[in-house]
Amino acid sequence: MRQLIITEDGSHSIYVPEFDENYHSIHGAVQESEHVFIKNGFDVCDENPVTLFEAGFGTGLNALFTAIRGLGTGKEIFYTAIEKYPLDNEIVKVLNYPAFAGEKGKMIFDQIHSCEWGKLHKIVTGFYLTKIEGDLVNDTITGSYNLVYFDAFAPDKQPEMWTKDVFRKISQVTAANGIFVTYSAKGDVKRNLEGSGFRVSRLPGPPGKRHMIRAIKSY
Repeated sequence: MRQLIITEDGSHSIYVPEFDENYHSIHGAVQESEHVFIKNGFDVCDENPVTLFEAGFGTGLNALFTAIRGLGTGKEIFYTAIEKYPLDNEIVKVLNYPAFAGEKGKMIFDQIHSCEWGKLHKIVTGFYLTKIEGDLVNDTITGSYNLVYFDAFAPDKQPEMWTKDVFRKISQVTAANGIFVTYSAKGDVKRNLEGSGFRVSRLPGPPGKRHMIRAIKSY
């Protein structure tokens, strides 16, 4: 049974006993999301529209902060997320992320979670969301994306998600010079990305983590 926990920045995460793993860093769920995916992903993507693919929709935290960041930028964001294990609404209702997201946070978060799976929805001006209930390892991915958030469970907990086969699948739908970001900086992750057409850089990680990865689609 999934368990709600409080991370060090006061934001919630979820502990999953079957993986012995948390959805986010215990050092701060919101801090991790903002550092890895917003600051080092969305903020450095100059494309408009932004076509974004997220592996691991989870709690919707990254989608919420991407929508918030996009407000007022003039960018259109088309956000597609795949999730194998959608959360129960009873858990979603108690997550405290809207408290960290400003005056529109609750409205946007509620719409992100209440919209129907498998369909494109306008959540707020400039932000369009498609949630896919599916299995990245076995399902076909379609589309073309200039930004990828890779937020699966850690490589030692969910190794099937971090293989060269999965990264090649993502590479095939990533546009030239598209950006890929993830919190993991393990050597195997770096090598599998490099073998799938990405140029990989290690960057300073969020609080509690030395490094993260940002990669650029090169071929």
